Amino acid sequence: MGKLISSLILPCFVNGGRNLSSFFSSFSSSVNPFATRVEALSKKSMSGSGKGKKYNGFETVDDALIVFNKMIGMYPMPSIVEFTNLLAAVVRMRHYDIVVSMCRRMELVGVSHDVYSLNILINCFCQLGQVGFGYSVLGKMLKLGVQPDIVTFSTLINGLCKQSKISEAVSLFDEMVEKGYQPHLIAYSTLLNGLCKIGSTDKAIRFLSMMEGRGFAPDIVAYNTVIDCLCKHCLIKEALDLFSELKCKKGLVSKAVDTVVTMRKQGIEPDVVTYNALMDAYCKEGMVSKAEEITDTMIKQGIEPNVVSYNALMNGYCLQNKLDNARRVLQMMIENGCAPNIVSYNTMINGYCKVKRLDEAMELFHEISRKGPIPDIVTYNTLMQCMFQLRRVSSASEFLRKMLASGQVLDMVTCSILLDGLCKTGRLEEALKLFQVMRNNGLKLDIVFYSILIDGLCKARHIEVAKELFNELLENGLKPDVYTYIP
Repeated sequence: MGKLISSLILPCFVNGGRNLSSFFSSFSSSVNPFATRVEALSKKSMSGSGKGKKYNGFETVDDALIVFNKMIGMYPMPSIVEFTNLLAAVVRMRHYDIVVSMCRRMELVGVSHDVYSLNILINCFCQLGQVGFGYSVLGKMLKLGVQPDIVTFSTLINGLCKQSKISEAVSLFDEMVEKGYQPHLIAYSTLLNGLCKIGSTDKAIRFLSMMEGRGFAPDIVAYNTVIDCLCKHCLIKEALDLFSELKCKKGLVSKAVDTVVTMRKQGIEPDVVTYNALMDAYCKEGMVSKAEEITDTMIKQGIEPNVVSYNALMNGYCLQNKLDNARRVLQMMIENGCAPNIVSYNTMINGYCKVKRLDEAMELFHEISRKGPIPDIVTYNTLMQCMFQLRRVSSASEFLRKMLASGQVLDMVTCSILLDGLCKTGRLEEALKLFQVMRNNGLKLDIVFYSILIDGLCKARHIEVAKELFNELLENGLKPDVYTYIP
């Protein structure tokens, strides 16, 4: 994973350390000097004060500072891990200004920071409303060769959102994703909350969809945040739509239908978005006939089904392996003047591939290659996987060449399909070469890739090589899962 250096954070890289030093100076002049406090504390008895809530064994910040003062006087000095644990305890007491001073003192006595201690420092600056100095710490990390992690960027995003600098937070989020960092649910929720706080309802709804598109299922808190924002801006219909969608996603289709009935009683007519949510839920629950009834209802009310409506029906039939019915829906949408998109064709191609009807899937592929829409990476990955499953290795190889010639860029799913296909068709030497090429090109290989190769090696009775690879994944900090242990 490359370092995240862009126009957004380049200034902090250039000024790393310089701005930080100026903050330490201005900071120390606005609060009680830390050294004076520690000197006074070192004279106190550790028998201490009254009982209260404990933080890592400390009842008060004074207790923590007494220990800190002793630690920096030790020889050899304790490790950064021990200092970080102490800093974290003081952060939990919400004494952010003191943590900043502690970090400065650690630097003066020669303690080398790591990503965890610097993340704590960034968090303290953000909590103090000094996000600019948080960026300076990021610059310092880059200069020191300390690789930022997802916590680093999530903390800065949170700090920007707290100061209502939402556009900057969105830019940092986009930059982070572009450079290969995988945001966690907290980062998504923080930005979603920030968008709602400034009333960007459209962006908040789009962001909610993006979360799902990237494999994160928004929790009830995320939905409630957006629904609350919509209600506060008097967008009641949109709020009810989202509420209905949430119930559909939770498998509560009957309650979602009740919500639609409630909407109509209140004089709010459901639109195509509301009905699409219901159709999708019915199809995923295996009740495609109910989804067809929804389509009829829509048409009777003068609401034209759109590409999302037809895609939901196709997917429902494909899930039940009723591919002729799915193909009928595809033909019907074309006849009704609704142009299928690549999702429509990918759904149909995936349905054919699931039941190993590769020839029919390829017919559809050739059709869209001639007429459009343009096949995407999902199209190619689905077909290539089916070719390997049918042991048509030469076809898969030729298809890969066509894919690259079309300008498609391999993603991690493509690489895993290739690796798995080579292993399962007995081409271990080629699989090992591919694995090495991916590693040499700096791809961040996760446990899935190691498990595929270890499984292939074990089945080919290359146990010693499999053991070496298993030891390597442990050295790389990857945790084996059940598939790794049971090839």
